[in-house]
Amino acid sequence: MHNMSDIIEQYLKQLLEEAQGDVVEIKRAHIAEKFDCVPSQLNYVIKTRFTNEHGYAIESKRGGGGYIRISKVETNNQSAFIRHLIDLTGDQISQANAFRIVDGLFQNDLITDREKKMIVQTLHRDTLQIEIPYRDIIRANILKRILAVIHYS
Repeated sequence: MHNMSDIIEQYLKQLLEEAQGDVVEIKRAHIAEKFDCVPSQLNYVIKTRFTNEHGYAIESKRGGGGYIRISKVETNNQSAFIRHLIDLTGDQISQANAFRIVDGLFQNDLITDREKKMIVQTLHRDTLQIEIPYRDIIRANILKRILAVIHYS
């Protein structure tokens, strides 16, 4: 059985698939009521599973007429998506953000599950056993090299 976060994620992805223009606008309270959960659980799903690294843009407005707008970043153009991920990587990147980028590559069918596992192990703090910020700088350099290989393959 899936946990509530998985169920909400699948529901939102289904809404995106059915939406015209790869944009869906939802009301936090409506989704929380539909799944009988607290709005903060929806916030958690959006903050962890619908990130830039996963290929999504989020816009939100709080208050009575508030909404959350989820947009799918154009990943049909592989070259633009990879450049976007390289820009997100920057000069240094945390392990968590690097793993989100790798997961985004996998979710968008740019790498296999085996490749994902190898990249994650390469970028892991146990592999890069040096002090921060040097570890995050080296991680960013490795990730950008991997992205370049994917981009030009």
